[in-house]
Amino acid sequence: MNRAVFLDRDGVTNPLIYNRLTMEYESPHSLEDFGVYPFLLKSLRMLKSRGFYLFVVSNQPSYAKGKVSLETIKAIGESLREYVDQNGKLIDEYYYCYHHPYGIVPEYSFPCECRKPGTLFLKQAAKSFNLDLAECFFIGDRYLDIQCGKSVGMKTIKINNKNSQKDNQMEEPTVFAENLYEAAKLIISMM
Repeated sequence: MNRAVFLDRDGVTNPLIYNRLTMEYESPHSLEDFGVYPFLLKSLRMLKSRGFYLFVVSNQPSYAKGKVSLETIKAIGESLREYVDQNGKLIDEYYYCYHHPYGIVPEYSFPCECRKPGTLFLKQAAKSFNLDLAECFFIGDRYLDIQCGKSVGMKTIKINNKNSQKDNQMEEPTVFAENLYEAAKLIISMM
């Protein structure tokens, strides 16, 4: 069976953007606001060189909440894919949930199994890529990421991103890290 690292996107692979309307740091709402952390490629290459599959698993509810068009959200996701692919196709699959249980766009506003901490995408990846989830890692900047990974038996790493939205501490991660590069080094040290 195979091993993988699952990555949250916003706050892990790319910076959160300050939204003046909500006065919070959020996912980017325009292509102009999207950019990756300078250590992204180095981190992904480090994990790839150790035989890990890499996946992005991200909640993207901004369309459901009426903040931005679905086309823009998908274009931002495609921008990340294009950037990574131009540098070696380091990410094997991208899983995005566009739903929110309290959104305002009816066809995207309901509880679902793909929204973290739901585990639908993790189980799909496990089946498609023959993964041993107990040998996999989930890296995220919120406790719901940690809850998601732990609920299927993964080891978890919480990124201490000062701009991440605060959520209730539901699960203690395996370890904490300051950023994705540090998290990648920790994973290698745990092998």
